[in-house]
Amino acid sequence: MISVAASAAFAVLALAWGLVTGSQLIVFDGLYSFASVGLSLLAVLALRTARKGPDQRYPWGREVWEPLTVVVKAAALGGLCVYALVGGVADLLGGGRDVEVGWALVYGAVATLGGAAVTVVLRRRRARGSDLVRAEAAEWAGDTLLSLGVLAGFGLAFVLDAAGRADLARYVDPAMVVVVSAAFLPVPARLVASGFREVLTMSPPPELSGRLQAVVRAVEDEHRFAESFVRASKVGGRLDVEIDFVVADTSAVQTVRGFDAVRASLQERLAELGQPVSMSVGFTADRAWAAR
Repeated sequence: MISVAASAAFAVLALAWGLVTGSQLIVFDGLYSFASVGLSLLAVLALRTARKGPDQRYPWGREVWEPLTVVVKAAALGGLCVYALVGGVADLLGGGRDVEVGWALVYGAVATLGGAAVTVVLRRRRARGSDLVRAEAAEWAGDTLLSLGVLAGFGLAFVLDAAGRADLARYVDPAMVVVVSAAFLPVPARLVASGFREVLTMSPPPELSGRLQAVVRAVEDEHRFAESFVRASKVGGRLDVEIDFVVADTSAVQTVRGFDAVRASLQERLAELGQPVSMSVGFTADRAWAAR
């Protein structure tokens, strides 16, 4: 909701400022913020839906709504960046654009300071938030860095205008539209890739997967199981884990009560991963059942 409020304020400010100054770049910034308002509201709805937990309709929970929303949000913003990129190239080929450079420079300073403030607030909250909060924080961080570049670009246009080179200053705004929209593209591209991994229930990121494997391997060695098999996927804020141990005659655990104790130990150790875990643990003396 912090991101929604900030995006709404920036959208109104940028659209009005861009129309007054004639800057296509500021208009693009306003449109980007305007799109973010609706998409951030969608993210809030998805987060609240995910937190309702499992029921008869969603027996495994609703966490998949989180990565699905990230994909939709990132794809929409990526499309807007491509649209702005094409428009900027068209303006460059058409001879540039006249802009009220002084007021555009003021906007660059306001956007940079405002974006930095929102980024700091979201980064402080993302540690206890979901992937959606982390995505919002990453988006605002990128926006702030680009606002700093915009500020430098308008500064260059101001210098050119003051030096009597208004003919060159005309190209600064469309050139920055091209640069900024192209620079924005990697952010939604990364979010689409990570979101699709979760929607398709692919394996977790390597760092998380490595820590998970280490925990299972420690339990396997501790109880002298013959082998272990781990299948895992990260869906939104939930980590789905299926673990199968192959029990040998020499294994330290042979009874159902002993297997339950291993489950309890695993649950305690996996809690240290900092991710809610949905865990299924199986034990078999026949390797073929575990390897399937």
